[in-house]
Amino acid sequence: MRIGMLSWESLYSIKVGGVAPCVSEISEALARRGHEVHVFTRRGEFDSYDKINGVHYQRVDVDCSGDILAQMNRMCDALCDRFDAVQKLFGKFDVVHGHDWHPVPALVRIKQDYGLPFFLTMHSTEWGRNGNNFGYGISQEISHREWWGCYEASMVIVTTRRMHDELMWIFSLPEDKIRVIPNGIIGGKMRRGLDAGRVKEKYGIHPMAPLVLFCGRMSIQKGPDLLVEAVPRILRNRSDARFIFMGEGGMRSDCERRARELGVAEACRFLGYTSSTEKSELVNACDLMCVPSRNEPFGVVVLEAWDACKPVVATEAVSIIKNFEDGLLAYVQPESIAWCINRLLSNPEEMTRLARAGCSRIDSEFSWDRIAKSTEDVYEYAKQHDR
Repeated sequence: MRIGMLSWESLYSIKVGGVAPCVSEISEALARRGHEVHVFTRRGEFDSYDKINGVHYQRVDVDCSGDILAQMNRMCDALCDRFDAVQKLFGKFDVVHGHDWHPVPALVRIKQDYGLPFFLTMHSTEWGRNGNNFGYGISQEISHREWWGCYEASMVIVTTRRMHDELMWIFSLPEDKIRVIPNGIIGGKMRRGLDAGRVKEKYGIHPMAPLVLFCGRMSIQKGPDLLVEAVPRILRNRSDARFIFMGEGGMRSDCERRARELGVAEACRFLGYTSSTEKSELVNACDLMCVPSRNEPFGVVVLEAWDACKPVVATEAVSIIKNFEDGLLAYVQPESIAWCINRLLSNPEEMTRLARAGCSRIDSEFSWDRIAKSTEDVYEYAKQHDR
């Protein structure tokens, strides 16, 4: 099949967050299965065209002035123009597949202009990003575009059953229109052989001190404030414990202020945006990963921790973890998060057992080749049922 992937980000264009590796890596896996895959995305500092790891990258220039809606409107116009040109050059596409709300106007235009139904992967919702609340203004329009995309799509793909239920509830989507296909990771992508003590020392942390790592947007959805509130309870159990917060976002200054108010600022490091190299180092050097999300559509950071064979403490919002089997799940409360972290820091054998159990699931459940086959099956099902 000739497949057109539409996304505002990828690993080889502008990279914003977790959608980028998903788009590039599923595209590469589909290409390995013999399909011709074109990723339509923003150009950034790349050339307008490349072929990377078997995937064609069709990049467009976008004026970044104005709000996010204005930027995405211009991007969608450019994507439609590029799609038309590519189709004339390469031939008609068999499948059009978009990711999140950003390319929805382009997807709908392509459907109308060329009679090409599209698939939509919803990686998250504006409702979830707002802390399980509906927003206003721009946020409200983003929610509308999410609904529009889900309504117009032939099939909607989500990464967890929890996300499946969320879309049914907030957009009244019929159950038979949704398919659950997890995100994946390239096995060994995060694993590094390094001296964890030396990495800790770079951040002023004793080599033997237990290091708890948060990695994600500093937003209400991801819950970094919940971990900050848990820190005093953890320090009462392990006074040498240290906490690194990787990521940028609107809650960063509030979390830094709260750490000072609680008297735990010395135990916390707030790094802001970090490079992929720095992230890889810290994931491999930490003693455990904490994912304190209030809402979590999937949790790729859990796969990254497991790939590095690290134990994970998360909240019950993270549905891919099997509690007490390959991680610990806390209530969405600082006290519960602290209890789970204290339990593991006091039990190194359990930390090792959970980390190994999580690592063993990477190849069996979360390989991109397996996920590409499931995605291909959805394409075929929709074609057979004229969806």
